[in-house]
This record gives sequence, structure tokens and C-alpha cells, in this order.
Amino acid sequence: PLVEILSRRIVIIDGAMGTMIQRYKLTEADYRGKRFKDWHQDVKGLNDLLNLTKPFVIEEIHRQYLEAGADIIETNTFNAQSISLVDYGMASLAFEISKAGAQCARRVVEAFKISHPERICFVAGSIGPTTKTASMSTDVNNSAARGCTFDELVEAYFEQVRGLLEGGVDLLIVETIFDTLNAKAAFFAIDKLFAQGTNRVPIMASVTFIQAGSNRGVTGQTVEAFWDSISHVPLLSVGMNCALGPKEMRPLIKELSDIAPILVSCYPNAGLPEPLSPTGFPETPESLAPQLKEWAQEGLLNMVGGCCGTTPDHIRAIAQAVRGL
Repeated sequence: PLVEILSRRIVIIDGAMGTMIQRYKLTEADYRGKRFKDWHQDVKGLNDLLNLTKPFVIEEIHRQYLEAGADIIETNTFNAQSISLVDYGMASLAFEISKAGAQCARRVVEAFKISHPERICFVAGSIGPTTKTASMSTDVNNSAARGCTFDELVEAYFEQVRGLLEGGVDLLIVETIFDTLNAKAAFFAIDKLFAQGTNRVPIMASVTFIQAGSNRGVTGQTVEAFWDSISHVPLLSVGMNCALGPKEMRPLIKELSDIAPILVSCYPNAGLPEPLSPTGFPETPESLAPQLKEWAQEGLLNMVGGCCGTTPDHIRAIAQAVRGL
């Protein structure tokens, strides 16, 4: 169904999860819930844990994005793998948190279908880059030092993806890619699961470039080098998200759109962070949507949404701006 919809119009991806969670002003006790009341270290800030302790908050956020016009909602599982969870002493909970995140989104989509039978909506399993890098040295005195190995990444991603698939996601999105080797480990883990007979779903990839005015990522790759590195993967789409606002991201997404022979997605931040602004980001729904509409009119993208700083209001404005394109 998604491929059929994409042949007719631009598909809308949801906006930021973290930005919305911040609005609830949750406390350490909220994050812990009853189950982790006596946990041995602080867990506030581990948004993925809310899939277990405050699922109604996550489901409410998902629902707001669907009501705003999102066709695809991403699970609250950006850091739900053992490599990131080890910082909170929760590495063993990776599968459970991932599955719970997928189930939260699935419940919302199924309920939304009943009240909106004319809408077809999808759940994308969010797979973040982890807190480690496999490509670059983590020790200035040892160029061979690495935060993790490729095999460790594969093992961590395998458990996360297994949880997402068991939880009922329709898609998998390897996103905010800053180290392409990490992403290749994620793709390898996904393929390993598929080879074992797990239900196959479409895969999306989304890279992040953190420097405005530069065409190189964290590891030094250009846009073209990134695409060449992952072009062997049978992807539904490739795209960009996070780090940059629309002004800074435009030349990069243009280059990727020109190179990649597959569908292109894009969900930028609401501009570069501005700590003194009321929202922390400069782009309002009224300023962001027209810029992304121009990209759509130029044929640069097939899927569009928002990353850090964006809200249901931003997604509603974007959906209205690209309607009919």
C-alpha cells in the first residue's frame, strides 16, 4: 500500500518525539514508574524507557502526529539497543523496550484506522546510530581504538530489530546515520533476521550531515560517498534528517536526490538550535512548510516530515503545503 501511495503523492512522516516529550515536563519518578522505582541510577532522559513506564504519553504523541496528517509515525526506539542502554544499566532490556515501542505505535495506528477509515497509516521502526562509532578512533593516542566493533553493533541491532518486528512495525528506518559503518551493521542485522524467516518489511535509510556549508559528514564522507557505501542495500528510500535546518540542508538533499535512483525522504530540524528562542529552534510551522513545499515542487523528495524542534503543528502545515504534489 505504501508504494502505491508514493506513486500518487508525497508521503508525510511525523515530527520530533523528544521535543514533544519535553512538553510533559516529566520527572525522574515519571521515568522510573513503579517497575524501576528503586533503579540504581538516574534514568531521566532515557525517552525509550517511557515505552514501558509511561506508554500513554508516547501513544498520545503518536496520535497527535496522525491527526496532524502524518502517514508514517516512527517508534520511540531511537536508542533502544544494548550499546546505548548500557549507559543506564539497562542493556538487557533492549528487546523488551523495542517491542513495547512498536506496540505503542501499532495500537495507536489500529485505533486511528477505526475512526479514520479513509486513512492508511504506517509504523516505522526507528533505529538510531547508537552512542558509539565503529569508524573513528576514540583515543587521540591510539588511532586503532574504537568504541565498539562491527560484530557488537550487529548483535545489538539484531535484538532491537527483532523487537521492532515482533511488535508489529510496517517499515524499518535506519536514521540519523553519522557513521556509515554503524549503519552497515544495522543493515547486516536486518538481513540476518530476514534470512532466518522473519517477516520482511521495507527499509529506509536517512543520513545526517552536521556541518552547515560542508558536504562532508562526521566521518569525512561526501554525500556521493555515503550513497555509494549503502547502494547495495535493497532500500525503499534514502534521505536526510536532523542536525541541519532546511536552509543548510537544501544543497545536500539536492545532491542526494540527483544521485540516488530510489525514493528520497527528508525531515530537517526546525532550523539550527537557538537556545534563546521560546522553542529552542527558529523555524515556525509557517516558515518551515513553504520551504519544504518548494523542494517538493522541484521534485527533490517523495517523503517529508520534521526532526528536532518540530511538532504536530509543523507536520500539519507541511502536510497542507505539499497536498496535491
